[in-house]
Amino acid sequence: MTEKPTDPGKSDPGKSDPGRTGDPLRDLELRPLPGSEREPVRGMVPAATAVPPDEPIEATLILRRRAEVPDEALTAPLPQPEFAARYGADPADLELVTGTLEGLGARVLEADAATRRVRVAGDAHLLSRIFGTTLDRVASPDPTGGTVVTHRQRTGGLSVPAALDGVVTAVLGLDDRPQSRAQFRIAPAAAVTAGYTPLELGRIYRFPPGTDGSGQTIAIIELGGGFDQADLNSYFSGLGMTGPVVTAVGVDGAANQPGQDPNGADGEVLLDIEVAGALAPAASILVYFAPNTDAGFVDAVAQAAHADPTPAAISISWGQNEDQWTAQARTAFDQALIDASALGVTVTAAAGDDGSTDRATDGRAHVDFPASSPHALACGGTKLLADASTATVTSETVWNNGTGQGATGGGVSDAFDLPSWQQNAGVPKLSGTAGKAGRGVPDVAGDADPRTGYRVRVDGADLVIGGTSAVSPLWAALVARLVQATGRKLGLLQPLLYRATTAGTAATGFRDITSGNNGAYPAGPGWDACTGLGVPDGVRLLEVLQNGASVVT
Repeated sequence: MTEKPTDPGKSDPGKSDPGRTGDPLRDLELRPLPGSEREPVRGMVPAATAVPPDEPIEATLILRRRAEVPDEALTAPLPQPEFAARYGADPADLELVTGTLEGLGARVLEADAATRRVRVAGDAHLLSRIFGTTLDRVASPDPTGGTVVTHRQRTGGLSVPAALDGVVTAVLGLDDRPQSRAQFRIAPAAAVTAGYTPLELGRIYRFPPGTDGSGQTIAIIELGGGFDQADLNSYFSGLGMTGPVVTAVGVDGAANQPGQDPNGADGEVLLDIEVAGALAPAASILVYFAPNTDAGFVDAVAQAAHADPTPAAISISWGQNEDQWTAQARTAFDQALIDASALGVTVTAAAGDDGSTDRATDGRAHVDFPASSPHALACGGTKLLADASTATVTSETVWNNGTGQGATGGGVSDAFDLPSWQQNAGVPKLSGTAGKAGRGVPDVAGDADPRTGYRVRVDGADLVIGGTSAVSPLWAALVARLVQATGRKLGLLQPLLYRATTAGTAATGFRDITSGNNGAYPAGPGWDACTGLGVPDGVRLLEVLQNGASVVT
């Protein structure tokens, strides 16, 4: 993003300017912003203090594209300058938005045509007026596992100045409630029946020999926590290897903050880095730390996708029931994933750890977002029993430890239609919607049961951790090694993975998982809503990619 320099001749937008004649907001005409309607947070209570009118706030605006991205661009990566020129924001739109907001007293922090984002700042009173809303201070349950968290909340819809109607497609960050939760679980030591290092899982899943991620970059998105390099050094040396170069990148004021809680966000961060780093040790790993808000999440993915050099993969182990997102935020996020695919990035996303309900209490099946986006490779979970010394699998079934004890997410999206590449996979109709055909989740799977999980090191402690959050970096590392072997970015993988796949038939490059269920959905031959196409056979997948060069270029 291009940072806007501060003009010493301008006043702070959050304070009155004695030299200003008239009120630029007095005759402000607003237009409703479609998809911005937001419900109150479940279980919230008013906080002891209100949002002060002069509280400084930052928000992210998403602008419309110059042209829609065609499907064929998602499997034929474009150079960044060409993508920005074709599918970024029109410079005239960017100038209109920044000029309008500055004229109303807001301060433009950053503006970027490639990612179609404008970051603005102002006080609560000013931004509430500009976007037609009221902000309240509330306390609500922390979805990341804490007790309660205090945050701003808005309800109802937003508006935008009339001049920006149709130009601005989303306004994110005014409401800064926690948007997502980490998809990992720690099993009590007594409950662990097996545990594997990432290296052992790489052998079990036959990651292509002779590859190590050399020359590739893996981006990891984190919405809290942090890592200490000493932990990483100790972990990788314990595996008898040199670990990757790991760099923290701050987004929207967030930063690497380790040592807060080994059973909380730190566990997620170290799990992601150690799994990806052990399986792709020669890759560079960039860890993007962002606030756990809709704005922070979208900004982190957009920044990672448009980074130079372009990453081979982005791993996302955070998510939330897709119904807990506003339509505008879900669309803005999905558009960022489209950017990633068109630039050649494969985005892997955890499918959730709460079975087919995804923690909803309405008695219906739900899927997790961003895994439910058709532009993310959704990663489900299994329970793996294997001889690590010989890489011989005894059994591998759907991960489901019972109600409240963790199970792989999966099902049918209520927000995204069935993609063309999933038409013949046997995705069931969405229940309760008169037979709507929705995107099936997940696409792929890997070991996720914490009782047969990953041996990692977190804040000086050796733990066994599971959850679909571990499957996402595992697949991201596999993608990096496949990119290394083929010499080309892969972008959206699904059209190739599902090619020639029919309902009830095992897909080439996978070991089919046919036993178990995640609540509403059973496993079976071929694709299913528990483990997707199955767990990887990395050697065979490389053959599939090499034979499908005309599809993925």
